[in-house]
Amino acid sequence: MSTATPPAIPELVIEAGRAERQYWRDLWRYRELFYFLAWRDILVRYKQTAIGVAWAVLRPLLTTIILTVIFGRIAHLPSGDIPYPLFVLVGNLPWQFFATSLSEASNSLIGNSNLISKVYFPRLIVPASAVITSLVDFLITIGLLAVFLAWYRYLPDWRLLTLPLLTVFAFLAALGPGLYITALNVKYRDFRYVIPFIVQFGFFLSPVAFSSHVVPAKWRLLYSLNPMTGVIDGFRWAVCHGGDAPLYVPGMCLSVLVTGLFLWLGVWYFRKMERTFADII
Repeated sequence: MSTATPPAIPELVIEAGRAERQYWRDLWRYRELFYFLAWRDILVRYKQTAIGVAWAVLRPLLTTIILTVIFGRIAHLPSGDIPYPLFVLVGNLPWQFFATSLSEASNSLIGNSNLISKVYFPRLIVPASAVITSLVDFLITIGLLAVFLAWYRYLPDWRLLTLPLLTVFAFLAALGPGLYITALNVKYRDFRYVIPFIVQFGFFLSPVAFSSHVVPAKWRLLYSLNPMTGVIDGFRWAVCHGGDAPLYVPGMCLSVLVTGLFLWLGVWYFRKMERTFADII
């Protein structure tokens, strides 16, 4: 009497470090989760609000009005041949994008703690999706910029074609510090109280309500260590015909280098701390 040989059961081999080696490939494999988290954040942000996505326009509009009254009407800061409200708005839009991205990304891991502790996926997707959500708000506010340009009859030139590249620059400038602060906020929960101070301090260090050309020449390159200096100067150069002076190329190059350094540092520290997120979150 012969007995049938049972079918071979396929083996599941769990190899140490396999997920680590395929991490960057997994970012693409889990792209649908990236889209889902970004879309969910957009819906949640404006859920049960009276005016919905209009908040994305109202905030930079009110900020621009306040800055125009204080620094334009009272302090009489120069803006060259550019109408001061337009001058402020062009600097305010990328700054609002940076500040919102930093705030949203810093709390993104804690807000998704249930998902992180139960399912494997590259955790980098979470803060990146938060920055993408802020990018959507930024793209909406471009419509406000178009209204200002039409109101002041200010017609941009060929430099406007560089605006998508400068938007990528602003995105990377926000992503690098966002990743670093996100990882810090998971380990040290009280760090979230420091973030509003960093944003407020950075606002006064960035040329939002004034031109960076008022900085003395001997300090100009040092001032460009702030990556938002290059971002804001680039936006004014693209939208306002270069503003009251040509683009400061050495400062722009330095801001790009600093942005790249912050991005590398943010990714490095985030990846270093990532394996502990599920345990301490």
